[in-house]
Amino acid sequence: MLRLTLLMYTVLSGTLAGIAIIAVLVAGYGTQMPIIYAAAAGFILALPVSWIIAKKISS
Repeated sequence: MLRLTLLMYTVLSGTLAGIAIIAVLVAGYGTQMPIIYAAAAGFILALPVSWIIAKKISS
């Protein structure tokens, strides 16, 4: 299940980071630090999300 989780993480981390960056830009925060924080939040949020999805796929 770890391999499936890592595979899901590679897809989800870029997707969630991109969604977070777009949300920050739409909200009007166009400076460097909010964009970096949004990308980091997307990468961190992808860990539990990929674990949950991999658990649901494998069971």
